Amino acid sequence: MSKKHQKNDPVADPQAENPTIKTEENLTEEEQATVHAEEEVEKQLEELREKCADLADKNLRMMAEFDNYRRRTNKEKLELMTTAGERIFRDMLPLIDDFERARQAMLSTDDIAAVREGIDLIYQKFISFLEKNDIHQIETENADFDTEYHEAVTTFPAPSAEQKGKVIDCTQKGYTLGEKVIRYAKVVVGE
Repeated sequence: MSKKHQKNDPVADPQAENPTIKTEENLTEEEQATVHAEEEVEKQLEELREKCADLADKNLRMMAEFDNYRRRTNKEKLELMTTAGERIFRDMLPLIDDFERARQAMLSTDDIAAVREGIDLIYQKFISFLEKNDIHQIETENADFDTEYHEAVTTFPAPSAEQKGKVIDCTQKGYTLGEKVIRYAKVVVGE
């Protein structure tokens, strides 16, 4: 093949037929800079995709971890409530034993004073049990009527002027557990 044919042979010279195909060597500096910029943008885009996938994975793991934490704490709360109730009832069992002994003693004795003394001891033991568990009686004697702690069942004309707006009588004792009222004291209020 002659040199003349080689120049026009499209197989021998790929640019002879399509001069628009450019290689990196025949690009202008501006075109090379654009190609490098596009490659750099593609590289950064790929890095961002990887970071995004990594963050999505971390987020999913964190959500699963939080869900497991929530389930675990709910289970622990339920167990705590169950065991706390168990402890209170277990602490009440000696009081029940005392009441049973008192009932048996009442059947076999004629000494009313001894029975009364035994009942008073059981009562004091029960009050101390309540206080140990942070249950306290709401004071009503000569107290000002307070809707935060008292429930007025009726009003009564006050025997004196200083007893107006005060508790005259308590028909049912009230109790607090810590700072929370668990039963309001039912009282008669002077007006």
